[in-house]
Amino acid sequence: MFSFEDYREIIRIIQSTGRQCGYADALNRDRFIIMRHDVEYSVDRAYQLAKVEQSMDFISTYFFQWTNNSYNILSRRNMDMIKDMHERGQHIGLHFALNGMTDMQQVRKRIKMEMEILSEMFGFEITEFSVHRPSKDILRENIKLEGILNAYQDDFFTFADQITQDTELKVKYMSDANHIWRYGYPDEANITGYDKVQILTHPFAWCRRGYDNFDNYKALLQEKYIELVESVDQECKDFGEYKDYFMSKEVR
Repeated sequence: MFSFEDYREIIRIIQSTGRQCGYADALNRDRFIIMRHDVEYSVDRAYQLAKVEQSMDFISTYFFQWTNNSYNILSRRNMDMIKDMHERGQHIGLHFALNGMTDMQQVRKRIKMEMEILSEMFGFEITEFSVHRPSKDILRENIKLEGILNAYQDDFFTFADQITQDTELKVKYMSDANHIWRYGYPDEANITGYDKVQILTHPFAWCRRGYDNFDNYKALLQEKYIELVESVDQECKDFGEYKDYFMSKEVR
């Protein structure tokens, strides 16, 4: 369910509707389908998923975290990948982590600050954001900032304290959080059965073969392990004699 071929099938269904668009275009449409990706652990996996999209002439939005212990958005390697995605037409946004903040005015200021910094660092304007693990208070706040689009604002997302079968959805929302499709799988019925649709994926969950949750985490940790070994080797001249030893080890 999380292989690249599974993802291609989702794209095929979306393309068959002719309703695919980004957040800015969706504001002026009565019918739309937005594909969004929140990047949690691996820029590499996001880059690979973007290549799948590129092969199908498909554009989506990738949100990257500024404060993340798993990847450095400003490393040379990661910046090169993100810039390449942008140059190939993908939309790039901020995946904003609250980090304990609850004051809504402070949240607004911090969002604007992080977006301005990232725009300066990357050399292109970042105008869209999503919130990492948003609380109900954040969703209820329906944050709207001048010149900035929020993936969870009411134009793109329907908030309710409790979602039931009787809840009227202005926008159908589907998410693969925790390797589980919440609020429905993006099959033809769910994609075509609503006028307005937003689909969220987390690229770390997707790969060429497709794994269950355990095997996916195992493969991801092995990839991050190799990335760390290569990073240490590039920085430390005396590490070379140990590199082959560490590269032969697997995450168990």
